[in-house]
Formats: sequence, C-alpha cells, structure tokens
Amino acid sequence: MDTVSYFAQSSFPLIWLLVAVVGALIRTRHSSSRQETLETWQRWWAIGALGCGSLWMTLSFVAIPDMMATAIGFGRTPFEFEIAFANLGLAVLGLRAGSPSSSARERITIGLGAGMFLWGAVIGHLYQWIANGDHAPGNTGGVLVYDLLIPAVMIILARLSRRPTAVRQPDVASMV
Repeated sequence: MDTVSYFAQSSFPLIWLLVAVVGALIRTRHSSSRQETLETWQRWWAIGALGCGSLWMTLSFVAIPDMMATAIGFGRTPFEFEIAFANLGLAVLGLRAGSPSSSARERITIGLGAGMFLWGAVIGHLYQWIANGDHAPGNTGGVLVYDLLIPAVMIILARLSRRPTAVRQPDVASMV
C-alpha cells in the first residue's frame, strides 16, 4: 500500500470530528451566550461525531465486512457483526445526546458509555499494534484519535455546560 493511500485510509475516521467541529463553528458564529455555544457544540459533537461516525461504522461492518477486516488487519470473523451492532448502539446514543431534551447529565452518561467501548477499543488497537505489529490503517492512526476524543470531548462539553457562570459579587468596600 502506498503512503498516500495508507494516510487516506488511516485518517478517514477523523472526517466525523471535522464535520462536528466545522458545523459547530459555523453554527456558533453569532451565539448570544456561552450556554448557547456549549449546547450547540454538544449537539454537533453528539450527532456529527458520535452518531454519524458510529452509523458509518455500522454500515461499513455490515455492508463491506471483507474490506473492514482488511482495514483493521484481521481475517473476517463473526466479531465484525458484533462490532457493527455495538456501533449501532453508539449511533443511537449519539442521536439521543444531540436531542434538545437531552440534559448535561444524560450526555455525560452517554459519553461515559461510549468511552467504555471506544477506550476499550483503543487498548485493543494499541495491543495489536505493539504485540503483533498490526499497522493496518484501521488499527492505527485516525481511529485511535477518534476513539479517544469522541467520549472525552462529549464528557468535557457536558461538564462545562453544568458549571454555573460566575456571578460578579459586589465589592463590599464600595458599598460602605
């Protein structure tokens, strides 16, 4: 595999991060408050990055399982079908987290749930890379960044939105 092809395949998962970032940046250009900006970022991240990215993985593992097996550096196994439906679950959670009625607490919970799967996948990818020299484009590169950042950013954004904005206290000395 040539370097350009490897780079393109390895970097593809990052498209979903880019979709979320560009969408949120465009949408928040004229936001009137910090809370509105955080809400927009959370929705774009949940739907664009987690929801659409996971749905893409679902469709890929179901529709082109041989290509996905090659991309991750393994032979085809029934495990891919399980990965497809685990990703479908993440896609549904991402869409739920992007709902206007979703609370920060719910988004933190969804981020943690996604993290259990995706961070576990990071450990598996790193193990295959180090122990078995698996440098397949679907095992290293963009997928590691994607799997690390998706839940982490969801949790951070939701935590930030729960934080009350600082209220300026009047100076007691000036009141006397």
